[in-house]
Amino acid sequence: MGPIAITVIIVVVVLLIVARMSIRIVRQYEQGVLFRLGRVLGVRMPGFRLIIPVIDHLPLVSLRIVTMPIQSQGIITQDNVSVDVSAVAYYRVVDAVKSVVAIENVAAAIDQIAQTTLRKVVGRHTLDQTLSETERINGDIRQILDVLTADWGVEVTLVELKDIQLPESMKRAMARQAEAEREKRAKIIAAEGEAISATALGQASDTMMAHPLALQLRNLQSLVEIGVDKNTTVVFPAPLMSTIGELSAFLARENQAALTSANGMAPVKAA
Repeated sequence: MGPIAITVIIVVVVLLIVARMSIRIVRQYEQGVLFRLGRVLGVRMPGFRLIIPVIDHLPLVSLRIVTMPIQSQGIITQDNVSVDVSAVAYYRVVDAVKSVVAIENVAAAIDQIAQTTLRKVVGRHTLDQTLSETERINGDIRQILDVLTADWGVEVTLVELKDIQLPESMKRAMARQAEAEREKRAKIIAAEGEAISATALGQASDTMMAHPLALQLRNLQSLVEIGVDKNTTVVFPAPLMSTIGELSAFLARENQAALTSANGMAPVKAA
């Protein structure tokens, strides 16, 4: 192989290397930030792009939403309760130039600022507020992160508290509190039922006093209910005091009749 052929091969190889270094493919979900001799010339949209090797630099920036877990943070709430809170944040780049020029590593920066913001926001709330007002806490964290990351060309789309770990002693205390709360509700409901029952019984007694036959009809209904199960026991309900009075009068009449027969005198009508 002569010198000319070797030279041609070298030239072809160099041209292929230069062509490979000049070609950039920007995917649909990306944007390229073009630097020429260290200065930003602009943004290159998705598609086939050519750059000048060595002189130009074209870093690619993804515009897709990134899911970033916020690792568990040990936090002391406003009422001095120690909790471990973890969360998840979703963000995306909206300005490719700022995300490359304004900050060195967007993901690491958002991760650190999200952790500190989580501790700061949750620390301003009590334990009950942290457990019951998660939507408001999520909104506060997202709002703070949005303000802080605006200069980085990043938009935080969503922040959600993922897990809240409580100490075992606090879990037991909350369980006792919930049990006491349920017992209180049960007692209140039982007391309300007794009050309603007493009111209904008072109204029923007033009705029976106004209509004496109503008591007899109620007695007959009780007999029907007792006889449903084919019971051999026969119950004759009667007012207790009137029954005792009638029995006393019967015994008095019998004693009077016995004395009259013994003395041979005419019966004297009892007053």
